[in-house]
Amino acid sequence: MVNYLHETRIEAPRKVVWEWHTRDGAFDRLAPPWETIETISAPPDLSPGGTRVMKMKMGPIKMKWIAEHTDMIEEELFADRMVRGPFKRWWHTHRFIKEKPGITVIRDEVSYVIPMGFLGRLFGGRYVRKNIENMFTSRSISLRRDIMRHQSFSETPRKRILVSGASGLIGSQLIPFLDTGGHEVIQLVRRKPLDENQRFWDPENGELDPSLFDGIDAVIHLGGVGIGDKRWSKKRKQAIVDSRQKSVTLLSETMASLEQKPEVFVVASAIGIYGDRGDEEIDENSAYGSGFLTDTAKIWESSADAARDAGIRTIHLRTGIVLSPKGGALGRMLFPFKMGAGGPIGSGKQWMSWISMDDHIAAVQHLMMTKDCEGMYNLTAPNPVRQKMFAKTLGRVLRRPAFAPLPGFVVRILFGELARPLLLEGQKVLPRRLLDSGFEFEHSNLEDAFRDCLGKWKPQ
Repeated sequence: MVNYLHETRIEAPRKVVWEWHTRDGAFDRLAPPWETIETISAPPDLSPGGTRVMKMKMGPIKMKWIAEHTDMIEEELFADRMVRGPFKRWWHTHRFIKEKPGITVIRDEVSYVIPMGFLGRLFGGRYVRKNIENMFTSRSISLRRDIMRHQSFSETPRKRILVSGASGLIGSQLIPFLDTGGHEVIQLVRRKPLDENQRFWDPENGELDPSLFDGIDAVIHLGGVGIGDKRWSKKRKQAIVDSRQKSVTLLSETMASLEQKPEVFVVASAIGIYGDRGDEEIDENSAYGSGFLTDTAKIWESSADAARDAGIRTIHLRTGIVLSPKGGALGRMLFPFKMGAGGPIGSGKQWMSWISMDDHIAAVQHLMMTKDCEGMYNLTAPNPVRQKMFAKTLGRVLRRPAFAPLPGFVVRILFGELARPLLLEGQKVLPRRLLDSGFEFEHSNLEDAFRDCLGKWKPQ
């Protein structure tokens, strides 16, 4: 049996830290961002006997992990054991220690047995130990960061929030983040609701029950057909526009018609609204560009006019490249880079305006909770980089070569019309209004952002 101990020191009262762990979103926020873990069923609380069932991947192998809560002492500890999973045995005790007023130490005590006896320990011992260390390092970072973000609004009342696009790349992290902050989150879904936190709507056919907004303080809309998921055809381009125009218009006009309106409407948008601008520095006051992405974003934002005209504080998130190993630009780049086949795309001189996932979801909360924030905000890090530097930095973090070029004509053959605006062109976008509003970035440096989301920290 191997014993592992990890401690995390958090500048927050023990009650605050304990309550964070009792909320539904805690498990998702603690899961390392590079791991593919899906919760199939979860217990209602941390009481003994509750069972969580998860699907996960270890390399190419898919498996289930079933964990059962075995012990709990309010604000002091909870423990769980593996009922089924990759280990022969696994016990985990989470202790909450009050170091002094306002300072809490979480002590994670893990005991585990690797399967296959001596051979398992010989060939897998170091690998398993390294993965466990990376997992708890990631948990510490996420926990400290999230609680700090939520504590910055501790004096502001929590909100009841209606969110669409919950299953997308950003929504799947934003909802757990808001939940652990004490907000009540209700999801708008386009299928039969699976639990009490979901509500049905059908924007394609204009179906949205106005009573769903009863008691709602904020609405966050992240939905829309994926822009870079498939090659653009005439039909695909129309679906991209329609999915945004119809959904935003339906939400906007429904809220405008209400007697008791939500206080704030947060709507996704994109930096594609600025078009290809070469080396020009772009902020929220810059002129629009031209092309399909610009036209789409303009329609996207203007579809919220009814809510804005009705006096609802309306915010447009002009989002850049969100860094996540689970999807988006980085998710697609990881495999070739890990194989040593990554490198510059086209000339490599085009600007890439990026933002870490943690900064993006924290910025959404910041804008929602700050009453003076309204209008358009660029959600990009303060230091955009050229595509060649993006590739070089990713290669350095992965410890792989990054000099295999992908010529522009090959990109156009592979991806068709979307290749030029999404891959071969770019914008040097700066988040001036976000910075002016008081938001502080966790990741201003691209390499730090890569290392955090990929678990590739430098040795201390």
